[in-house]
Formats: sequence, structure tokens, C-alpha cells
Amino acid sequence: MSLAVEKAKEQLVKMGLAVVQANLVLGSWGNLSYRVGRDDVVVITPSGLDYSRLHAKDMVVVDLEGAPVEGYLRPSTELPMHLAVYHSRPDVHAVIHTHSPYASGLAVARLSIPPILEDLVSVVGGTVPVTDYAPAGSVQLADITAAALKNVNAVLLANHGVVGVGDSMEEAFQVCRVVEKAAQVLVFARMVGSPVPLAEGDIQALRDFYRSAYGQR
Repeated sequence: MSLAVEKAKEQLVKMGLAVVQANLVLGSWGNLSYRVGRDDVVVITPSGLDYSRLHAKDMVVVDLEGAPVEGYLRPSTELPMHLAVYHSRPDVHAVIHTHSPYASGLAVARLSIPPILEDLVSVVGGTVPVTDYAPAGSVQLADITAAALKNVNAVLLANHGVVGVGDSMEEAFQVCRVVEKAAQVLVFARMVGSPVPLAEGDIQALRDFYRSAYGQR
């Protein structure tokens, strides 16, 4: 495989450990993938293996239709969801699915996360929607997830967890962390009062600033 694919495998190993250390997943739950554009392939974590045991050679490579290209293990059962997102969002190169506690709690309650924090709207683009329930690994879940992510970078999956996307693994990871923080803040805010979302004009200004001026671009 190309150097880009091998680099993606190493990134997934590193990021798998990072999502565990950030308390976004436990054990082998959740899944991560990276789309290597020049090769038109997706590198994805295998099904059911603890992140602490994963090595680059364990990653599974498939084409954009899901056909196996390289690897000796079965890919994540959520492969259809990852592929649906990549087909729907050509700008996305990384997908991370987590089971973080506060965001999952809101998903169980079927509560979306309104645009209440500057960092949330900067990286996500607005409200984090919550889907209807669909079984894990199903085509139905893949379709509703891709549809929900059409204009934002994160979604809550009902009774399940979170999906965050980005142009890079680092950005997708940041999205997942910010969503979990926002979920926690929302829970606290609802305890003491009524959360007040940012105005639409402020949301767009923050998003534009993040995409054009924030960081070392």
C-alpha cells in the first residue's frame, strides 16, 4: 500500500488510544476511520479489539464501496455508516464514533445540543442534532447518520453515542471532545436555568472565523 495508507494506519492506532484516554470510549467500543483520497480507500479499525492491543497491521483497508483491499481482520461493524458519511461529505477525511457519557446521555433522552458555546459552533457548525433510533451496524443507521451530518460535523445517535467528523483525525477528535464538553455544560445549565443559545449571526461569524483565521493556517 502507499505511504499515505500506512501513515493512516499509524494515525488510527494513536487516535484509538487518545479516545480511550479522553474517556470517550471504553475497551473496544466505538470506531475510527480515515479516507485516503489519493488512493480512494478507507482505513478503519477492526471489529471488537481493544484499542490498547491494536497495531498498524491490524487496520482494515476497503474501497469506497466496502470491498476489502487489505487486512486480515473483519472491519468495524459500523463500516456502512463510515462509508455513507464519506459519500455524503467529500470534504470529510476522518470519522470517529464514540460512546462518551454526557453526550450519550443526551442521545438517550433524545435531546439535541443547541449552539450554546463558541467552541461548539466553531468546530461543529451549529446545533448537534439527534437521530431517531436505528440498530447498530444497520444500513438505516448509516443513512440517517449521513443525512444528519450534511451541514454539521457532529451528530448524536439515539440510544447509542456520538459521531464526529473532520478534515483530519485531529479535527474529528477535537469535534468529539468539544461535543462531550458541551453536553456536560448543557446538563449543568439545565440544572440551574434555561440555556440560552447563540444568535444565528454570531454562529455564522464564529464558524467563518474558525475556518479562515483560527490557528496556524
